[in-house]
Amino acid sequence: MSKPVTPLLTVDILIVQSGKLVLIRRRNPPYQGQWALPGGFVDVGETVEEAAMREAHEETGLNVDLKGLVGVFSEPDRDPRGHTVSICFAAMGQGTPQASSDAQDVALFDLDDLPPLAFDHLQIINMGRQKMRELILQAPH
Repeated sequence: MSKPVTPLLTVDILIVQSGKLVLIRRRNPPYQGQWALPGGFVDVGETVEEAAMREAHEETGLNVDLKGLVGVFSEPDRDPRGHTVSICFAAMGQGTPQASSDAQDVALFDLDDLPPLAFDHLQIINMGRQKMRELILQAPH
């Protein structure tokens, strides 16, 4: 019996740190050089939560505390490389942001002053705005 052909599974993470949203500048195509949410493909053998924590750390240098699901994003054309389904989490970041892995830069942005974004990441951010505002309010000041 042959394996079914299915979309690839990815994660994206809305990381809040110091009252701002953490974004990475993509090192590789597609959307090379553009700002995006940290994230990437789920490896075989890991949970989506483990993948989110791993990708966040690999791309931003931050340890994250996942605070809940933002949503599932599955438009077939959301990634020019092919059909991907992304599970997006909201998280609080700890540590000093430092770009590595697939990120050429990392920066913190005010939710009301975002740069142009890759993929469907503006849509994801808009879905998660309320959750991020709650995290900002809960954060120790």
